[in-house]
Amino acid sequence: MPDDPTVVKRILRAELRERRRNMPAHEREQSTEGFTSRLQELVGSTGATSLSCYLSMPTEPDTRPFVNWAEANGIRVLFPITREDGLLDWTVGEDEAEVTGLHGMPEPVGELLGPMAINDVDLILVPAAAVDATGMRLGWGRGYFDKTLGSMGKCPPVYAIVFDGEFVEEVPREVHDQPVNGVVTPTRIVAF
Repeated sequence: MPDDPTVVKRILRAELRERRRNMPAHEREQSTEGFTSRLQELVGSTGATSLSCYLSMPTEPDTRPFVNWAEANGIRVLFPITREDGLLDWTVGEDEAEVTGLHGMPEPVGELLGPMAINDVDLILVPAAAVDATGMRLGWGRGYFDKTLGSMGKCPPVYAIVFDGEFVEEVPREVHDQPVNGVVTPTRIVAF
């Protein structure tokens, strides 16, 4: 195995992408039910009345049923909107429509609230390729969430959403990588 964390990350991401692509449909459906239940539990235990959450890609843990539940229960949900400069804008997606953003990510349509809007949420839910036992998150390599979390003065709890097999012993890390406060899988919530 190479020593360069950048190379190790690239190899690990490729393996995780392939594993997600090959996940059977019934396993993905069961995982979605588990994610929705665990995320509802997390909201209940934190008392969050506002949160940020991403819209999932087809191979990612499906966040849509949870987001629908949160909005139906009066929880304000901010969604990330990618920008060319590597920062994230935010929207509440009041138009209930989606577009394909930069890098092919699904993004809701709505008024852009700017990068600082995330400072007002009680809970942040982020995507990840993997999370290790210390709370270090391996993202997908674009750095959007690392930049956002690293720039926040006072950050609410941050939880990464991963499949059970992506909660691992250790992930490679670099100076700019930001840890999370916990991880949500289909079967459990782990706080660090």
